[in-house]
Amino acid sequence: MKQTIIIYGLALAVLIFLLKFLEYRFFVRDLSLEFYLGSVAIVFTVLGIWAGLRLTSKKTVVITQTVIQPDFQFDLARLEKLGISKREYEVLELMAKGLSNQEIADRLFVSLNTVKTHSSNLFLKLEVKRRTQAIQKAKELQLIA
Repeated sequence: MKQTIIIYGLALAVLIFLLKFLEYRFFVRDLSLEFYLGSVAIVFTVLGIWAGLRLTSKKTVVITQTVIQPDFQFDLARLEKLGISKREYEVLELMAKGLSNQEIADRLFVSLNTVKTHSSNLFLKLEVKRRTQAIQKAKELQLIA
């Protein structure tokens, strides 16, 4: 929205400058006020149509679907190589099920801060920044189904 306002403001400034330049030049005597008003109206009509089409154009959303591999095998060696503890792995599994931090804490009978610590450790070990990225990477590494 800010970009549209800036574009309109710049266009108005350029048109005013152009009109003032032409006013001091030759066309003041030859062209009437209606010509100037018509020119400004045409320019802003075209600009408005362009901005309207750009703002209201349909955006394409691509939905990808992950296929669960029927031959999933848990990779314990990779889990040990990453240094993920048993409790961190339990937190990761519950994250994959879509549970919140509080729900994970309730299920594992630990505090909310403990779950947050385990989550942070998982993010560091899996080299991700978010829960969804952690789950996706864990699936790619065949740590969870």
